[in-house]
Amino acid sequence: MQDVAVIMGDGVGPELVKATMRVVTATGAPVNMILCQAGSDWYESHTGDSLIPDETRDVINSTQACFKGPTTTPGGPGSPRSVAVTIRQEMDLYANVRPIKTFANTPSPLGDVDFVCIREATEGMYAGIEMQLSADMFVALRKITKSASRKIAKFAFKETKKRTWKTVVAIHKSNILKQTDGAFLQAVREAKKDYPSIDLWEYHVDNVAQQLVKNPQIFNKSILLSTNLFMDIISEECAALVGSIGMIYSANFGDNYAMFEPAHGSAPKYRNLDKVNPTASVLAGAWMLDYLGSSHESTMIFEALQEVIAEGKTTYDLGGGLRTSQVVDCIIDKVESYLKRG
Repeated sequence: MQDVAVIMGDGVGPELVKATMRVVTATGAPVNMILCQAGSDWYESHTGDSLIPDETRDVINSTQACFKGPTTTPGGPGSPRSVAVTIRQEMDLYANVRPIKTFANTPSPLGDVDFVCIREATEGMYAGIEMQLSADMFVALRKITKSASRKIAKFAFKETKKRTWKTVVAIHKSNILKQTDGAFLQAVREAKKDYPSIDLWEYHVDNVAQQLVKNPQIFNKSILLSTNLFMDIISEECAALVGSIGMIYSANFGDNYAMFEPAHGSAPKYRNLDKVNPTASVLAGAWMLDYLGSSHESTMIFEALQEVIAEGKTTYDLGGGLRTSQVVDCIIDKVESYLKRG
C-alpha cells in the first residue's frame, strides 16, 4: 500500500477529488489516499503567509506522490503564491506535462491533434520576484538558470524517446529576450546532441500561437517545450483544440516526487452543482496510479473513460447532458465490468 497526499482544493475541487477517489478505489489499486487542506478556503480562516498548512506539508514530505484538486489563488500585493507553484518549487517538480489529444466523439474545432506540452515549472516569471521602483514603476524579474534549462531540456528529449516520437519543438523569444531565452535555447540545443535521431524545431512563441490556430496538425507526435509563462499560456490555447479545458490532465515531475492535477481552475461559480467535467481530474488520478506502479489499474481508467466519452455520456461542456456524478458512475461501471472479466 502506497501513501499519497490528496489536496481537496477550492471551488469544484472537493467534489472532483471525491469523484476521482471513487474511481481509483473502484480499481482496487493499493493506494492509501490521505486527505489534506490547502488553498484559499483554508487560508481565509487561518493566518499565515502560505496557502498550505504545515500539516499538509508534512503529509507531502512523507508520501510518494500528491494529487491536487483545483485551488483558488488570491490576487493583489502581499498575497501568497499559489498552491501548485509552492509545491513545484519546494519539491523541485521542474517538469509540468500536459498531454493534448483529441477524444473520440468530442469537439475538435481545428481537426484531431495529439502532442504533449512540457513546461519548466520552477522559475521564469513564476519565481515571483517583483518590486516597486517608484510611484509609477513596477518591475517583475524573469529568472532563467542554465541548470533548470538543462534539466527540462533533457526531460523533454527523454519523454520524446519514450513515446517513440521524432520531434521536440523549442518555443522561445530569444530575438528579444536574448540572455534568458538565449540560455534556455542553448540548453535545448546541447541536450539534442545526445538524441541524434530526434529533430529539434525552434519556434518563436508568437509564431507557435499562430500555427496552433492555422495548422495544429504539424505538431502531432511532437513535444512542445518552453519556459514557465510561455508554456502556461500556449498550453491553455492548446486546450481549446480538444474542445474543453476539462479534458486536460497534467503531472508535475521531479527526480523523486510527482504531483498530479487537472489543468483547469477551481470554477467557484459551479461549486456543489454536480456539473463540471470530471475527465481531467479522473485521468490525472489514473496517471498517478501509473507513476506509482499500478499500470493495470491506470489503463482500466483510461480505457473506461475513453469508452464513456465515445458513447456520448458527457457533461455540458462537451454537449452532453450528464452530471459529474453520473459520468463517474458510468466510468465505474466500465471498470467493474473489466474486473469481472479478469
